[in-house]
Amino acid sequence: MNLVVGVGLRAGTSYRELRDLVAATVAEAGSGRVRILITVEGRETEPGVQRLAASLGAELQTVAPAELRRQHVPSPSERVERLAGTPSVAEAAVLSTGAELVVSKQKSEQATAAVGRLLSAPGYAPGERSVVHRVIAERRDVRQGFVDRAIPDDVLTRVLESAHRAPSVGLSQPWDFLLIREIATRRKIHDLASAQRDAFAESLPEVRRKQFDGLKIEAILDTPLNIAVTCDAGRGGRHVLGRHADPRTTWFSAAIAIQNLWLAARAEGLGVGWVSFFEPGEVGAVLDLPAHIELVGYLCVGYVEEFAPAPELVRSGWAARRPLAWAVHHESWGNRGLPGVEPTSIVADAEEAAAHLDRGAPGEGAPGTSAVGGSAPSPNPQSVRVVVGGEPADYLGRADTVVVQLGEKPAADFGVLWRPVRDAVEGVETGVELVRDLVLQGVTEIVVRVIEGGDVAAAVGRGLRVGARACGAGWSDEPVELSDSSA
Repeated sequence: MNLVVGVGLRAGTSYRELRDLVAATVAEAGSGRVRILITVEGRETEPGVQRLAASLGAELQTVAPAELRRQHVPSPSERVERLAGTPSVAEAAVLSTGAELVVSKQKSEQATAAVGRLLSAPGYAPGERSVVHRVIAERRDVRQGFVDRAIPDDVLTRVLESAHRAPSVGLSQPWDFLLIREIATRRKIHDLASAQRDAFAESLPEVRRKQFDGLKIEAILDTPLNIAVTCDAGRGGRHVLGRHADPRTTWFSAAIAIQNLWLAARAEGLGVGWVSFFEPGEVGAVLDLPAHIELVGYLCVGYVEEFAPAPELVRSGWAARRPLAWAVHHESWGNRGLPGVEPTSIVADAEEAAAHLDRGAPGEGAPGTSAVGGSAPSPNPQSVRVVVGGEPADYLGRADTVVVQLGEKPAADFGVLWRPVRDAVEGVETGVELVRDLVLQGVTEIVVRVIEGGDVAAAVGRGLRVGARACGAGWSDEPVELSDSSA
């Protein structure tokens, strides 16, 4: 049995007192090996604690008082709370590791101890866990604010080593990292990105185009280093374990390597910006890549003045984060909710939010609330026309239009959303979700046009209207008979 020992102690508590207390407490737990010795932050420097950890052969961990206060313990103490800022140290420290408490708090003159049983392999200490989650939360796609400072070789090696430790299908490690510093090469890549930026801008509705003009999409010439991350789809030969059923896992593996690189760079104080405004083949030609090597990501890397508190696209009002509760489904698609919360349907949530709006409840369901994930109202009102059914070519001449196809899968086109809805209930859900996702992308008004007949298409239209009301977006119906199909 793997054990965790939590200790609370006064400054200067001797090793002998701690040893005897812990030995007696562990004996009550029965047989087992002490894997972790954990105490409150600040007490890990006590000589008695350090010697105790060494004698037990245990990992010494610490936990912040705030984390200790969150634990529900059987023996809270008002006296301990006055002294340490938490009603428990020993028991709460054990519980903070995820262990099951098997021996409650035992006391000596200067210390307390408790023992827990690890139900699985131990995780990191609470403080170390918080750093991991902080790095993930504070990672940013950086495109501006880079400073003129070289990246030391040892720092770059650590970042690349982290990328190279990424999981990969069949341990094929299909990635390579091409380091690009030559300014002439980077200028050629920059020209490719600039051309694609212009093409994308031309495809946007006027309001969105003006907003896009204020966004910087790359830092190719602003950083001391660009990194092209590539993929060799055939690496490892014919029988790579796990690849035969889904070849996409090869490219997924390379993408995970990029994520590892990104997080390691953030931990080192390096900003990373992923540039996607070019055709991979064109970049491959500039870089003279072998024909069988494919570009997966092009990264701009360097030190920055600061890391923004939120992603640039959120701060600019271009888009908002999708709430986690929208993305978690329980047992079957559509039963959504966070762990520990009763799942609900997307339609029920939307109708409740819309009802709040109808009753005039302030903020409920409007942009800036949970209905759209906490996004702020867009400073650039944007209208999107959603056409349900019909021939896409008849409608996509307008940049503000998306077409929902309910039948056979159409040719790939970001203006065509394939939604093979099976019944009217699913149709309403589909309509609600389409609107929620559009609002997260800055849309403030939905124009609904239902071309296709039948209950399913009508249900999608209803979902679009309910979703718009729930999100606080404006909406209107475009009568079929009053609108030219090519308009």
